[in-house]
Amino acid sequence: MGRNLQDGGRLRPVDLARGHGLSAQAVRNYEAAGILPGAERTLHGYRMYTPLHAQALRAFLALVRGHGHQTATSVMQAVNRDATEEALRLIDESHAQLLDDRRTLQAVEAALRDLDPVPRERGDTFVGPLSRRLGIRPATLRKWERAGLVRPRRDPRTGYRVYSEADVRDALLAHQLRRGGYLLEQIAPLIAQVRSAGGVAPLESMLRDWRARLSARSRAMLTGAAALDAYLDRRPASPG
Repeated sequence: MGRNLQDGGRLRPVDLARGHGLSAQAVRNYEAAGILPGAERTLHGYRMYTPLHAQALRAFLALVRGHGHQTATSVMQAVNRDATEEALRLIDESHAQLLDDRRTLQAVEAALRDLDPVPRERGDTFVGPLSRRLGIRPATLRKWERAGLVRPRRDPRTGYRVYSEADVRDALLAHQLRRGGYLLEQIAPLIAQVRSAGGVAPLESMLRDWRARLSARSRAMLTGAAALDAYLDRRPASPG
């Protein structure tokens, strides 16, 4: 049992783990979670993995890179309980999210291209109409204000927040960046740069990075699809 080798197609957890920089315990955890199919045991209770398990592990790790750990886990769990249609639906939903993220990036790029100096003496709005326009709660706008993303003034008579056209622009840009997955502390300096520079130049590197991450994710999805397809081909046909 101490030998580090395949024996007639049988693999120990350490054999499975070594090629992926994992621990043997991680492999056992993946089996317990349903990411790998159940392994047979020897008379002494040792797990016996096979090349099918190795293919399942390759598929899972490839899916993680493109779809994230949660989706990859759900996909493999579905496949291993013979719910292939559910697994494919999860893959489709993940691709749809990537497409939505690409559209969000395009919207941000379009918003930045259209940024112009905005007159502050006209077009004022209040928190209710602005929150409805963005589809967010007024409390979210107040949170953005505390983070420095928007800087409404206060009406001297009522104390209500008043958003100028420049504030609305900043709120729209913050909303798009939040949809793109950026944190408030990442957005605040970008908004400040836009305010001071009045154009897209300060954000070009961020947009390039965002676009590169989407492309890398798309390529990783292709790799994950190939690995999953190989695993599906190798799995025994379900009865019926």
